[in-house]
Amino acid sequence: MDVRESIKNLIQEALSSLDLEMSGEIHLERPANSEHGDWSTNIALAAAKKAGSNPRDLANEFKRVLEELSLEGISEIEVAGPGFINFYLNKSWLHDVLVQVVNAGSENWARLEEGEGRKVIVEFVSANPTGPLHAGHGRGACYGDSVARLLERSGYSVSREFYVNDRGTQMDLFASSLAACVSGRDIPEDGYHGAYIKEWADEISEDDDPFVWGKQRALDAHKEVLSDLNIEFDSWFSETSMVESGAIEETLTMLGEANASYHKDGAVWLKSTEYGDDKDRVLVKSDGEYTYLLPDVAYHLDKLVRAERLVNVWGADHHGYITRMKAAVESLGHDPARLDVEVTQMVNLQRSGEEVKLSKRTGDIVELSEVVKEVGPDAARFTYLLQSIDTTQTFDLDLVSRRANENPVFYVQYAYARIRSMMKKADQVGFAPIPLSAVDLSQLQHHRELSLIRSLHELPDIVARATRELAPHQITTWLRDFAGDLHGFYHDCRVLGDDVEPSLTQARFVLMQAALIGLEVGMHLLGVSAPEEMWRDEIQDEEGDR
Repeated sequence: MDVRESIKNLIQEALSSLDLEMSGEIHLERPANSEHGDWSTNIALAAAKKAGSNPRDLANEFKRVLEELSLEGISEIEVAGPGFINFYLNKSWLHDVLVQVVNAGSENWARLEEGEGRKVIVEFVSANPTGPLHAGHGRGACYGDSVARLLERSGYSVSREFYVNDRGTQMDLFASSLAACVSGRDIPEDGYHGAYIKEWADEISEDDDPFVWGKQRALDAHKEVLSDLNIEFDSWFSETSMVESGAIEETLTMLGEANASYHKDGAVWLKSTEYGDDKDRVLVKSDGEYTYLLPDVAYHLDKLVRAERLVNVWGADHHGYITRMKAAVESLGHDPARLDVEVTQMVNLQRSGEEVKLSKRTGDIVELSEVVKEVGPDAARFTYLLQSIDTTQTFDLDLVSRRANENPVFYVQYAYARIRSMMKKADQVGFAPIPLSAVDLSQLQHHRELSLIRSLHELPDIVARATRELAPHQITTWLRDFAGDLHGFYHDCRVLGDDVEPSLTQARFVLMQAALIGLEVGMHLLGVSAPEEMWRDEIQDEEGDR
């Protein structure tokens, strides 16, 4: 059993011994300062009010009981501050973590079985095929793919899906805009006026249908830039296909039979207020035209047949759409908890301290392809995943193009490249690693070394939490912190050299092997590459390869 879970179980035993009850999960976290232990809990603070005790006094009672219960691997338990309880692990136990990491490798370390093979459809991007993807779409694209990677790592069977809204008013306006441009007529006032319309119109032959050709041209553009970002979809699901199959009409009938809809003023309405919405929503307009809602309901019913869980990634303008979709799902007898909807907030591009609103190329929207071309796919993905998606993001184009430590993705990738460089040098000087079982890992006593091991041990828990909360930015944070620890290690601890004891070199080499594994796991979850060399002709470590 993982030591974190073992400590939680120990705390639960202490609660029982003290005749205390706690609602909710026992909170256990890594202290920001390693001097305060390896793990810390606020259990005494949380239980003090109900117990009618002073938190610090209760913490001391906890400490007494915990020490009586004891747990292999814990060297010390202390009470700190107003009532925190800190746990210190035996260094020998930490050394065992390295063995676990190296034996597991990047394929299996921090690989979990929480999903138990359950099917999940992650639907993301799903932009209308009426033009190229813009810079804002990049955030949802990178987030959705990273969520899919997290779910896969946690044992789910994942399908990535792009929902193609290829019918309706917007598609008609897009086609008429292309047609007008091809024939030299003015584009309709409510049509599409982006510079790309003229560019694409120049590509159409006389025999092409603007609607069919335009849709395919847009989808090709989407696929190209997404592929550049290392994002591939398992399915491109067409809205038109549901019209042709009769699925939309069937859904409308099902809603009626479930008494989930009604007719009013010539239109058909969803009884969404019965499920928490602020008002009922129109499914079919009085002229017989579907609203966007009805095909979306049909689409979700289709997905609910194909998967046990759905994850949707929507843009900020869709926030109000969540309640009505869950209402429709529930009205037809499905558990709305099977549907997770994550909403991405806006992205503000910045260059030289100024907001970038227009494309240099077209004077129009900034296309995602321009961003990827300027900063590279790795920098784009890492940057889009730096923050929680529920916050507005400032994307500094200058910063993420820089080959310097201030650039977060460079900082992480360079940490990886330094280890690879060191290993290459080790091979060149004739260093021969001995079998892992023969390495004296007790040599690793420096606080830099122990900090790296603690972080590696924490990674499976970080992956589990990031998966549970659909929060890949937690992986980004772990990588940045771990890279910082690695750079600190390089500053304070030599791996190779005549002044380093051979046994210590062997132990530190194992530590670096484990560090590579941790970095590879984290970067894979973000969809970021792990380069073995980085601009070595431009940036040299002042201390050389260590």
